[in-house]
Amino acid sequence: MPLGLNRPQIVLLGVNHNTAPVEVRECLSLRGSDIPALRLFAELPSCTEVVFLSTCNRVEVLVCTNRLDEVKKSIKELWLGRGKMDSSTIQGALYEYEGMSAIRHLFRVASSLDSMVVGEPQILGQLKDAYRMALESKTAGMVLNRLLHKAFSVAKRVRTETRIASHAVSISYAAVELAKKIFGDLTGKNGMLIGAGEMAELAAQ
Repeated sequence: MPLGLNRPQIVLLGVNHNTAPVEVRECLSLRGSDIPALRLFAELPSCTEVVFLSTCNRVEVLVCTNRLDEVKKSIKELWLGRGKMDSSTIQGALYEYEGMSAIRHLFRVASSLDSMVVGEPQILGQLKDAYRMALESKTAGMVLNRLLHKAFSVAKRVRTETRIASHAVSISYAAVELAKKIFGDLTGKNGMLIGAGEMAELAAQ
């Protein structure tokens, strides 16, 4: 059934490891901005509610709006201006989902079905952190509150009713396993970790 003109609509825009190289993802994360990214999106007149997810492998903005076309245009313009990127680079990497397609994508992300390493547990915690930040900033209202809680419930069900989490998997775990295949037993060997993020910390452990 088509949505009414005045009913809130869900839209999700973003890039991930499949659609954009790391330099594009870094630009769209807006980490170098003097104003927090979540606040920038929340201040767009067409945004009613917003949650902003930024990880090493994806950057996504989830929005509740009554002005669908306007909010998509505004988000792209914000990314172009603040991210200092040309439109062709962003358009070639950006994906857009509306309505049930946006909800379905969110559930896949929360359940780690859209991750570089399927089944990795980090993404659910990262999504919860993004939601917590939206709550603290008062940018998540009734619609996104219900949607995010449902996403967490779906993710839990996927992990308990399937074998997706039967092995301890993460990008760090996969990297260490690959190193073992190449170099054999790593006991007593020296290695160098580049970066100081969560994945590097997990690899060190």
